[in-house]
Amino acid sequence: MFITKHHYAVELSKLGNKVYFLNPPEGDVWSWKKPADRIKITRNETYPNLYLVQHELFFPYLLKFHARWLYDLLVRKHLAQIESIIGEKLDIVWSFDHSNISPLEHFRNAYKIFHPVDDSVHPHSFKAVKSADILFTVTKEILKKYSNFKLPKHLINHGVAEVFLDDSNARKNNSGVVHVGLSGNWLRPDLDHPCIIRIIRENPRVIFNFFGSYNISETNLGGGHRAHSHFIRALQGSKNVILHGPLPYESLAGWLHKMDLFLICYDVVKDQSNGTNYHKIMEYLSTGKVIVSNNISSYSASPELIQMVAERNSNDRLPALFKKVVSNIAFYNSAEFAEKRKAVARNNTYLMQIRRIESIVYPTSKVEQVIIGTPVAPNALAC
Repeated sequence: MFITKHHYAVELSKLGNKVYFLNPPEGDVWSWKKPADRIKITRNETYPNLYLVQHELFFPYLLKFHARWLYDLLVRKHLAQIESIIGEKLDIVWSFDHSNISPLEHFRNAYKIFHPVDDSVHPHSFKAVKSADILFTVTKEILKKYSNFKLPKHLINHGVAEVFLDDSNARKNNSGVVHVGLSGNWLRPDLDHPCIIRIIRENPRVIFNFFGSYNISETNLGGGHRAHSHFIRALQGSKNVILHGPLPYESLAGWLHKMDLFLICYDVVKDQSNGTNYHKIMEYLSTGKVIVSNNISSYSASPELIQMVAERNSNDRLPALFKKVVSNIAFYNSAEFAEKRKAVARNNTYLMQIRRIESIVYPTSKVEQVIIGTPVAPNALAC
């Protein structure tokens, strides 16, 4: 599944930049093998300027949780070995890693971007920013948490891949049956299970399409296993639910354009994003179709984009709001509203976000060189 850092890496490589994508260490695997045998760099077949860095540590990864001081000492040498295997100067290190697996402080000769797209109160996320040259993030709430750090800080919204702007698969609803789309990981602990099930049961003539993982056997849920099992069984037992499972993002893009409405339903109290912003919103907006949601602070002043409940910590009124929108689906999906939603998505493609970031990071004289992809475009490490 592609996530934010994958998309940024791909777009940077398409612009002519040489990009090394640093995966997390491979599980609990560690060995005393030589660096060249532990660190593998492979060129992407689709994007020739994109290289995947896979690596095994020479020490136990568990040290990160039980002896962080020792982990930091050893990972410094490990990252130096990765740079040595890459064999060329890194101009930019772009980190989305708020858990600080690969500390920015160990990349001394590169311009360091810290770009947290998820909320976190973990101390390691604050340690990560200390060595950064600049910070970008997706919500005002996250930005505020780093207000005490003296470095440039900027708000850049979530991006959307160009493929989601292709509406050639858009479906005209001639049957009168409303199709609702929901995408994500259905094993997450912050979903509002009771509210989702209630909406499904109160709208038996509406078809609910779930895109994303739902197989309990493929995850380690610990104490939440029983609650998730009950939720998944309820979905599987509902005649108006279709579980599509995880899809390649190109396929997901096509399916989303066949929907009439989108539903977002998290328990904001448990939500890892605290109801501030979600990546999936841009993908939904790209279709032009209406979104019904729990309260999302980043869009609270934009009802033409998202229909949401006013309460920050309660979804009690969400079922009624959902019924209201379904009953007036033609109004909420009017050409005027649809164009406003699509325009927001077009203005927030990953390419557009990169242009904004480059205009901040680089002097004007260098921006065109990076975008065009001339030989002076930088080498970047995304992690």
